[in-house]
Amino acid sequence: MIVRLAREQDFAGFLALAAQVEHWFGPMVEDPGFHRAVRKHIRRSTALVAVSPDADVLGGLLFGAKAPVHHVHWLVVSEQERGKGTGRALMREALARCVRGPGTIEVVTFGADHPGAVAGGSRSFYRRLGFHPAEAAVPGPEGGSRQVYRRAVP
Repeated sequence: MIVRLAREQDFAGFLALAAQVEHWFGPMVEDPGFHRAVRKHIRRSTALVAVSPDADVLGGLLFGAKAPVHHVHWLVVSEQERGKGTGRALMREALARCVRGPGTIEVVTFGADHPGAVAGGSRSFYRRLGFHPAEAAVPGPEGGSRQVYRRAVP
């Protein structure tokens, strides 16, 4: 697996990842706003992909790099790659490329009562990376609960 900056030719890979998680995040594949966001992050070099040796997109990350508060806007790993370190590798690369302290990194993930919290494992994933649960966030587009997770950057 290689983690690198996303390129325009990776756009279809982002859509394939989005298709796997729309039941948790709401519609994205046909959403022009999601398309614009992915392309904007690619242009700004704040989109990363994890790719296989065959160049298949295994995971993708959209990152907001405005110090002192940085944001993980979107992180998805393909179903077959979950639990293999792909998400951790994407986060490690994003932090190395984009984060300068002091400050914080924030991500909005599923609330404790959301089905994706258990099935997707996002809350435990972020806790293992040093994030801590913070305030509740606005519900997701599908109506499910969300919570901010935050990590200090020295």
